This record gives sequence, structure tokens and C-alpha cells, in this order.
Amino acid sequence: MLRLSQLVVASALIVGSMGGSAGARPSSDACMATTSDVFESCTRGAKSDRSLGLAKCDNQPDAATRKACNKQALADAKDAVATCGDERDVRQAACAKLGAAPYHPAIVSTNFVATIDNPFFPLVPGTTFVYEGQTPDGLEHNEFAVTHNTRVILGVTCTEVHDTVTTNGVLTEDTLDWFAQDTAGNVWYFGENTHELVDGLISTIDGTFMGGVDGAEPGIIMEAHPAIGDFYRQEFDLDNAEDFAEVVGLSAAVTVPFGSFTNCLDTRETTPLEPDLHEHKFYAAGVGNVLETDEDTGARKELIQVKTGQ
Repeated sequence: MLRLSQLVVASALIVGSMGGSAGARPSSDACMATTSDVFESCTRGAKSDRSLGLAKCDNQPDAATRKACNKQALADAKDAVATCGDERDVRQAACAKLGAAPYHPAIVSTNFVATIDNPFFPLVPGTTFVYEGQTPDGLEHNEFAVTHNTRVILGVTCTEVHDTVTTNGVLTEDTLDWFAQDTAGNVWYFGENTHELVDGLISTIDGTFMGGVDGAEPGIIMEAHPAIGDFYRQEFDLDNAEDFAEVVGLSAAVTVPFGSFTNCLDTRETTPLEPDLHEHKFYAAGVGNVLETDEDTGARKELIQVKTGQ
């Protein structure tokens, strides 16, 4: 009973700090109500994982091993509940900028065009953008290949991009992304089919989503007319794909192996799924993404080559 009460008290403290459950929130504030409900789901999941962990501990025949296992299970549960709170904080901050309305963009197929030519995010079929950067696991090599393939999502014909990542020469991510541009010039992100690999085997498909499926919605990957202070969703699939972007600069100077650029767009990206991650992406007009940096570690992923005519 003591082990159960420890988690219940921890969860109650965090829920209390939010001012009540989702049912107590004004129905007009869909963003905050969603935040509250996802937080409750997260803490309930932490409790479930804790119970399963303790059950595995109960099956340990050695008393000392069982005691150490119980201690670790309780510590993991505490960390999990704390992470739920961190995720909630990111969502609450986003709601303050996005407003109270539900997120449900009106997607009308006739409002989209066949060519993606936004100057900060041009996607010409046959073009491959090549990036490299050092990570704690080694040299990361990323190829973002704009294919001639398309996929219809929510009635919109999307351009398919094959995005692969190798680490020290070994394939670690393999993704298909789908984009489309509206008549105003905004580029929308309609979904992705992603696989992370370990030793050649798929380790997770987390992040996979498609607009219109199970509550997922497209987001904007690049605005037609970015302005400092703009804050928007790049994707929306609760507890799976929730990237936000904010325009923080329009005149950045960037030098990477592919070249030097001025007047670059600088966006700051965050996500509740990785509360400690704060990335900047820099885009040069007529090229696209030229640099990604980690705000906290200073790590860089740089454009080294653009292949055309493939």
C-alpha cells in the first residue's frame, strides 16, 4: 500500500498545481483542456508502468535484488511523472501563443498547387539536400531527397520526400515525408512514415502520422510570409507528433560547407515530446534549410551539398 500511495500523492500534487482536472476547465478553452487531458493520460501511464515494473520486481527470487528493483521502479515512476509535468508546461506555453480554439485547419484540395516553390522551402523533384553533423554517437549524414512520387492525403496531392539518416555509415532513420503548398504560398506538412533502426532492425515508428487519421492534422512547415513572432504548429498528433516553430529572425548570416548566406530566416523549434530540446533552423532564400543548431549544446547540422537532376 505504501508504494501505491507514493505515486498517487506525486500525481495529485502535479494535478493540483494545474488547478483541477480537464472537466473543471472552461469548455471554450480547447487548447488548455487538451493539455490537461494529455497530462492526465501521461500520469496514468506512468502509474501503469510503475505497477508493471513492481510486478516484475515481485518475481525476483533474491530479496536484495527485489529490493533494488523496487527502488528503481519507484525512481523511474517519479521521473516519469516529472516528465509529464514538463510536457504539460510546454503545451501550456504554446496555448498562451496559439489561443483557445481547437486545432482543426480547413484543408480544401482546390486551395493547393502542384509546385512547391516557397523560396525558403523549395522542393524540386530530383533534388537531394545533404547535411552532416557530429553527434554523441558519431558522424550523422542526412539526405533529404525530393522524389517524383506523390501521395494523396485529405484530397491533396503531396510531394513525397525520402529522408534518410546514417550514423557512422550505418542507417539509423528512414522516413517518407509528405508536403504540399497552398495558393497563398504556405507549405504544409501532411505526415510522415518514419522508422528508427538499431543494428538493422526497426526499433520504433514513433512520430509516424498522417493528416486526417485518428485525430492527426497537418501543420505548416514554412509560412508564405514569415514575420518575427509568428508561432505555429508544424504537425499535430497528440503525444506522437507535436512540433512548434516560432520565427525569431529574418536577417541571420550563415556559413556552412555549401556556402555563405545572408538574410536567413531563423526559426526556433520546440516540442512537448522532448521538453529540453530547443533547435534553431536557418533557411536561405532560393535554397531552403541550410543549418540546424541545438540552442543548448551548440551542435550543428550543416548543408554540405545539393544534388540535382536525380
